[in-house]
Amino acid sequence: MKQIAILMCTLMVMAGSGHADDLIPDDVAAAMRMADVVLLGETHDNPRHHLVQEQAITLIDPSAVVWEMVTEEGAQRLAQKAASDPEELSRILRWAESGWPPLSLYYPIFQATDAPVYGAMVPRKAARTAMERGAATALGADAARFGLTIPLSKAEQAAREADQMAAHCDALPESALPQLVAIQRLRDAVLARAILRAVDETGGPVAVITGNGHARKDRGIPTFLSRLRPGLKVYVLGQSEDGTIQGDYDAVIDSPTADREDPCLAFQPQN
Repeated sequence: MKQIAILMCTLMVMAGSGHADDLIPDDVAAAMRMADVVLLGETHDNPRHHLVQEQAITLIDPSAVVWEMVTEEGAQRLAQKAASDPEELSRILRWAESGWPPLSLYYPIFQATDAPVYGAMVPRKAARTAMERGAATALGADAARFGLTIPLSKAEQAAREADQMAAHCDALPESALPQLVAIQRLRDAVLARAILRAVDETGGPVAVITGNGHARKDRGIPTFLSRLRPGLKVYVLGQSEDGTIQGDYDAVIDSPTADREDPCLAFQPQN
């Protein structure tokens, strides 16, 4: 797909330190500092993507950080009792129950700023409601404001369903695809709502830790923000693996593909 800019960066970890150096080009860093909202995309289990996010948070010095991986209730608990170590942070956020990759990947990002945490993770109950009755019902009173009461065009719906099928190794029944698209729309809306609240309450700039799929300008969170707050300066960083990424971004930083098992093995029959 069309991309506004792709910046191919060789991401090296400094020997013995465990930290990355000069991962973000100067022009990208400057653009981030000028924005009201900076979306920092990722592939969730890629460690180097999180090193880029850590450096970005240090550069931006945000007034708030919105997390796709943290529920609103978890953020409220964290605001009441700051965590002094990874184990305590994991307990407060109930990270082990969340299904996300290990907290060790994300902990340096939490440590990079004292800015308040805003949670935007969709609880399981709301996700089930989206699957059963649609994204608008799951979001409730804000559904019309965020455009969830308006169906996607046939072409857009089909494109999103095709992406979901590909992401699940072409192993899903077609009947499940509309439900997955509904959940994705719900998550985009919940993230956008949390971002706007963070901007209103802290004045910005606001950084957002989220997956590339939610960050993309042609389909994700930016489409909500541009409609609801057109004057907001939004900058979107995508992070690819060996040059592979879908969607439009203001810039893309490339990293090697993370060492992982073939995700399609989970869809194969077990002997």
